[in-house]
This record gives sequence, structure tokens and C-alpha cells, in this order.
Amino acid sequence: MLRLLLKCVLLVFINCQVIAQPVQKKIQFAGFTQGTTYNISYYASSIFITQQQVDSILSALDRSLSIYNRRSLISTFNCANNSVKLDKHLRNVLKKSLYINKETNGIFDVTIGIVTNAWGFGKEKISVLPDSNSVTQLLKFTGSEKILITQKVVEKKIPCLQLDVNGIAQGYSVDVIADFFEKRGVKNYLIEIGGEIRVNGKKNDGTDFRIAIEVPDTIEFGINNNSVFLHPKRGAVTTSGNYRKYYESNGKKIPHIVDARTGWPASNELISVTVFAKDAITADGYDNAIMVMGLGAGIEFVENHKELAAFFIYKKKDGSIGYFATKQFLKLLTH
Repeated sequence: MLRLLLKCVLLVFINCQVIAQPVQKKIQFAGFTQGTTYNISYYASSIFITQQQVDSILSALDRSLSIYNRRSLISTFNCANNSVKLDKHLRNVLKKSLYINKETNGIFDVTIGIVTNAWGFGKEKISVLPDSNSVTQLLKFTGSEKILITQKVVEKKIPCLQLDVNGIAQGYSVDVIADFFEKRGVKNYLIEIGGEIRVNGKKNDGTDFRIAIEVPDTIEFGINNNSVFLHPKRGAVTTSGNYRKYYESNGKKIPHIVDARTGWPASNELISVTVFAKDAITADGYDNAIMVMGLGAGIEFVENHKELAAFFIYKKKDGSIGYFATKQFLKLLTH
């Protein structure tokens, strides 16, 4: 009788525990930052994090990393003759950038600012495109070996050298927000800034977050409303592509991605590359470089870097569209 009574008490206690568990609800907000939009969704029993808190973090990042903010730390460095004091954001971005520069043999280089400005991809508009001679001259003022980073300062060896971290800053910003969420105990979230995404956990119905890979929907590429989806349980997804980010000059399309080795906008068969990695700074830092490499070299590079997975969309010689997913990326795909 006593055993039966104890079982009943235990059963009631367990049931009460189940009932007492807080219900996860969806909290969602959106806004503008770094010249683009952001969208955040997370699931929690109450509002652990507010939009005002996120906007405060993004404002701090803007004051550090934005080349469009004339008072930012990076703008101060670009106008300086030698060195400036570092904050944690610029230090983290530069250290990762130098690492990726070595891994890509110089294809990715944040010291390319003076060249990207000449092509019209900076804060100033241009009226004339650079020629071969001017590009050659500008490249003399670039190169990751021309900056020195210590714990407190970043120093330039050439006064004209300028930083451009647009190819990695948004990914880093996503990670900063994600780290803030995790420190606050939020484990189920999707954070997106300018198309760069990081996810963790699940929705409140137990399903994974679903991320769509945008396929060019244009007459030029002959594709209509095709979509590819992936369901990562944890990690970051970023995309680099030339089918939207370009401008036209004298009837020519100028892609926004510059090969830091040559100083010229990249032009090859790739339409876009979507990269998956454990964090957004890694995925974002590599996606442009892989676009520059082209299909064959890009696939080989990703396959040799086990921390990466990638999905390639490219234009075949006959004008049709081709797709390729690396082995690790195939595990993430659902159609």
C-alpha cells in the first residue's frame, strides 16, 4: 500500500513538473543597420532580449566597422597617417581577415579599400572607371603585410592604405548578436543581417529552422522560382553572388567582388556561392574569395577545408544553369 501511494505521489509530481514547464513563444523584430536590414527570431518563455538591446550592439559595431560612418574607428584609421587604437571589434575582424588572407593566398584582403573605392564600391560615387595603369598603381598601396596589429593598436606602413571590411563585417556582426543571445540563455534563434544568417536550436513546434538559397529568377539565366532549402541545426550560412550586386557602366556589368591579387572585379562562370560554417565570420569571410576562385578551384578549396561546406550556382558553357553541392553541404539540403 505504501509503495502504491509513493508511486502515485511520484506520478503526480512528474505530471506537475511537465505542466509547470514554461511555454516557448516566438519573439521577432526587424530593423536597419550597416546600410541593410536585419531580421531576428527567437523562442523563449519570455522576452529575454529586446530590440533596443540589439540596436545598441549594432550601433557600437557601426561605430567601429562602418566605412560609411565618417566617425567610425575604421574611417579614422583610413584617414590616419600611421596608427590608431584598436577596439575589440576591429581587432577581431582584422585577425580573422589576416588568417583568411593567408588561407586564400591573398584573394581576400581587407587592405583593398583604395581599390574598391576606385571601382565605385566604397562610400564615394565615381564618374570614370580605373584603367590598367591606375589599378597597377593603386595595388602598391594594398597588402596585408603592410599593416601591423598588436593588442592595442593597428598600424599602417603606408599612409594611403585603406581598410574595407565589408566582405566580413556583417558576418562578424551576426556572431556578436548570437553570442549575446547565448550569454542571455537564449538557445533557439535565427539571426540575419544583410542575408548573412546564423541559427541555433529549433522552433517552438520542434522543427528546424529552414533557410532558402536564392536562385536567380531572371530571363537572362532562364530560371523561374526555383528554391533550395537547408535545415542546419546549428551554424552559419552566407551567400556571395554577382547577379544582383553590380552596377552598369557604358553597357558593362561591373561585379562588386574584387580580386585583391589583381585589383580587378572577378569574372567567371559562378553566379553565386553559399557557404556553411560554424560561425558567420568564417562563412562570410570565405564566400567572396570562393567566388573569385571560380567553380573548379572553389570546389577543391572547400573540400580541402573541412570547416566549410558550399553550394555553387554557375553558368554552363551552353548558357544553362548548373548546381553543385559539396559532400558536407548535401547533408544540409532539402528540396
